[in-house]
Amino acid sequence: MKIAALVLTLLAAAVVIGAQRKVTVFIAGDSTAASKVVERRPETGWGEKLEQYFDPARVKVVNDAQNGRSTRSFIEEGRWQKIVDALDRRDFVFVQFGHNDEKQDKPAVYASPADYKANLSRFIRDVRSKGATPVLMTPVSRRKFDKEALVKTHGEYPDAVKSVGKAEEVAVIDMEAKSAAVLMRYGVAGSTRLFLHLKPGENQNYPNGVEDNTHFSPLGAEEMAKVAVEGIRETKIKLGRYLKKY
Repeated sequence: MKIAALVLTLLAAAVVIGAQRKVTVFIAGDSTAASKVVERRPETGWGEKLEQYFDPARVKVVNDAQNGRSTRSFIEEGRWQKIVDALDRRDFVFVQFGHNDEKQDKPAVYASPADYKANLSRFIRDVRSKGATPVLMTPVSRRKFDKEALVKTHGEYPDAVKSVGKAEEVAVIDMEAKSAAVLMRYGVAGSTRLFLHLKPGENQNYPNGVEDNTHFSPLGAEEMAKVAVEGIRETKIKLGRYLKKY
């Protein structure tokens, strides 16, 4: 009887602990989403801005995105397994790579479109094996204009994400298209405000100035987080129930 009572007590405690645990949104990605060190500010990753849109009592965001990583290097460095090991069945994993996978001149990170798709499929299997929910994202747009038209720079990779998402029946947030719409709304000149553009002497971290059309300013990161939230609502994944009402 004492053993049975102990088992019941432990089970009850486990239920309480499980009920108290927040739903966790893990972000696996590259520098466009990653949290930045003080020495790189005001550069900001969109993943840093995501948690504010959720009920803080019910959801937390763990931003595991890292500068310079691809699907290949994220796996090889053990970063992916760290996420998988931490997963609970109620959790979500947002996967956004592509900027570095496409760099053929950097063999440590390059993943061909075929390998990229295979890695995304592995991510999906691993997340589902823990009962959690994977969400794929196409890579965000770079700021590259040809006169007034925005130039796509990611080649086959965004379509690869969509193809895997369709085949695996996984929600896909088209960050490339959504971010492109934001850039077009701001225009050629105005869109510099979304990226790390600083004049010489404007910021002590960049004494010579900087014109970076890949990484975001705080405003740009905020805009990208907003379109991610828009995608959450559009795909109707269960995570949407935890979004704040605006």
